[in-house]
Amino acid sequence: MSGSTVKKVLVRRFDRESLVGFVNPQNYLQPVGIELLRPDGTISLLTYEEVKTVYFVKDFDVAEEPSGPRVFNTRPKIGGLWVRLRFRDREIMEGVLLNDLLRLDVYGFTLVPPDPSFTQQRVFVPRAAVDECQVLGVVGSPLTRRKAKPVPKEQIELFEK
Repeated sequence: MSGSTVKKVLVRRFDRESLVGFVNPQNYLQPVGIELLRPDGTISLLTYEEVKTVYFVKDFDVAEEPSGPRVFNTRPKIGGLWVRLRFRDREIMEGVLLNDLLRLDVYGFTLVPPDPSFTQQRVFVPRAAVDECQVLGVVGSPLTRRKAKPVPKEQIELFEK
């Protein structure tokens, strides 16, 4: 793990306990798995099949299970693809993906959770952990811009040309 920029993460796994550690956001996704620097200084390589989610967190003081909501109560305000993921263990999670095909990753999805003000800021979900990915909506699409309303004829002009 080279580089000076590392992020704190909480890795949830399907069969075992969760792990905390650090990742370099530029190269933590390897062809065989996720490279995780543990707090004791050891480097672990976790296969994509065993990892459920990788939460980018503000502090390690979080509980083993992130406490924020898993679904949106209303339509999200941030732009992107609003998706619902169903994991292999039938758990449901919603988030917003970037609406940019050039930023899609071959190993999984990086999304913004329903309330990023909680301890988790972003979530990486490996493709191997997901059974179904459903697009619920496109938020902030440039194709849905509203046309300007016509000005009524009885409207006076304050600043005439």
